[in-house]
Order: sequence, then structure tokens, then C-alpha cells
Amino acid sequence: MYAGFGLACVLSGTSLIGHGTDRAGAAPGWAVVAVGTSTALSCGAVARYGLRPALRWLLWTLCALAGLAAFSLLMDVITLMFGQAVDSWPAAVNHALAAAGTLLLAATARSDHRPPDDAPTQPPSAAPRPVQLAAVAGTVAFFPYAAMKLTWASGGTFAGTSGAQMRAISRRNGASDMWLTLESWGLDATSLLAALGVFLLWGLVRPWGQVFPRWTLVLHGRRVPRWLPLTPALIGAATLAPYGVIGTGYAALATAGVVPMRQGDFPSATDALLVAWIGLSAFAVHGLALTVAARSYWTRTRRLADPATGPEHQAAREARSRKSEENRGTVSIRPCPVRRHGVRHPAAREDDRP
Repeated sequence: MYAGFGLACVLSGTSLIGHGTDRAGAAPGWAVVAVGTSTALSCGAVARYGLRPALRWLLWTLCALAGLAAFSLLMDVITLMFGQAVDSWPAAVNHALAAAGTLLLAATARSDHRPPDDAPTQPPSAAPRPVQLAAVAGTVAFFPYAAMKLTWASGGTFAGTSGAQMRAISRRNGASDMWLTLESWGLDATSLLAALGVFLLWGLVRPWGQVFPRWTLVLHGRRVPRWLPLTPALIGAATLAPYGVIGTGYAALATAGVVPMRQGDFPSATDALLVAWIGLSAFAVHGLALTVAARSYWTRTRRLADPATGPEHQAAREARSRKSEENRGTVSIRPCPVRRHGVRHPAAREDDRP
């Protein structure tokens, strides 16, 4: 399906990067065709020959490539949530298909490590202390960003730009009525999303993210499906972490004067650089914290392997079986007691008398 989508884009001249048909040529479409075809062939080989080491390595490689193709899926989701149109529908479809392929490839590469469905589930537990410290860092990183955004939403001025000017910029850039209405109420949409991101982050590291807490009313006490927090966490981590890290690196180079910083809609390049530092550093730290927390949640919520069917226990049983067969095939020779100086050895039994 993914290869067919890429081929259709190539034949129709549709660009998978931004608007238009000639911005990046047919190269992205052919890349999609290559990844999709390789994925189909690899999965076919796994179905025929089993999950061999070489095939597992190939699946993880394709998984990484699909993850790169899914970059900025979070931006598409946020855009649609607030009633705005995405920059490019073919690019958005490519991001969604690539994200689905990433999950399916990862599941296939780990298919032989999956415990049985009736295996016991681990009890709810908090993440280790280092993971919780990462969650603290991911939370604190959004404080300056939220303060900056709320200053503009409430009509204040920051980085030489007033709240009225920011609303005019949003309107000129095609912001939806919902977005503009929230700003008129003194609420910034991205600040609300940051609060949701912090909520998600702490749900990944605290026990209430595994079992619905009391305030969820009818859901209280039920197990939280793993996909419910992991899906947004993985999408957010895959978007925010690289975007923030790469952007922060560029901001550092711009601060050092190595690369230029465009002033954009701000009065000066210095103001634009200040805003970039606040926003990109928040994305980088929060994205990395999401990555660490999602990994911890994945580990703490997976099913326990059945001791009777685990590979190490199976190997131990086979070793014991081989040893038992060897013992049955060996003749045990007991030393015969002898007489010394006419006195029978004390260990001799009555059956050993001549």
C-alpha cells in the first residue's frame, strides 16, 4: 500500500514535501516506493523463512526510515485539531502511512519476543527516579514557553511584539476561527497543548497512568490500554525531539554568528533568536523526556514471560534431558570390597562374601 501510494504520487507529479509539484521533484515519491517495496519483500521473507537475524536487522532499518518519513505528523494532527487546513494533504497522508508502517515493522521485528496472551501483567508501579527527574525537566522546560505565549494571548508585549500584532500575524497566516477565539479569550492554543503534553508525561511515569484513578469515575480501577498513552507519546517524541534538538543546534550556531537568523515577523533578528531559544529548547527537552518516559512505560506495562515457556527455561530443560539420557547409558561400577590380612572390609555386605 505504501509503495503504491508513492508510485501514484510519482506518476501524477504530486510532491510529498510542501505545496506544489516541482519543489522536490519525484525523489521523495521514489523513496517512498523503495521503502514500501523493501518492506513488502522483507515481510514476505519473514513469513516464508521465519524471523532470522538478517531479516530482523533489515526490519529495524526499514522501521527507522519509516520513522523519518513520519516526521511532523504531530504538526498535522495539531493543525487539524484546531480546524485549520494542513500545508499539503499528500504529505500529511505520507506522514500517517509512515507512522503506521513504523509501528507494524517494530511489532514484526519483535514478534518472537511477545509473551503469550494469558501471561500475567505487571502490577502498577512508578517509573525509576531518573525517569521521574526527566519528567520534571520536561515539565519545567515548558514554563518559559507558556509564559511567553500567555503574555501575548493576554495582550502583553514580548520580544518587541504585542499581543495584538501576534493576533494579526496569526490571522494573516490563516489561523482558524477556533484559534483566534481562544486568543481573544486570553488563551493560547499551543499553551493548552503544552499542558496536555505535561499531563501525558506524568501519566507515563506515575501509577495512575496504568490504572484509571478515582477521578475518572466509571473507569476507576480499570487497566489503561497500553496504546492509549503510548500512541501520542511516540508521535510527540518522534516529532518534538528531533525538531527541538536540531532547532536548538541551529539557534546555538546563530548565537555564535556562524549562521544567520531571519527576523521573520519580529522587529529584529535578536528578538527572533530569543523566541527561538525559548520554543526550541522546550520542544527538545520535553521531546527527550517523552522518549525516556515512553520507554519506561513500555517496559513497566508489558506482560511477563511465562517461566514454563521462556527460552532460557526451555534450554535448561533440554540440558537436563540430555544429562539424564547420558546417565541412563552409563554403567555404574561399584568398587568391590577386598579382604586384607584375612579380615573382611567393613564396607562389604553379606552378598559380597565368597
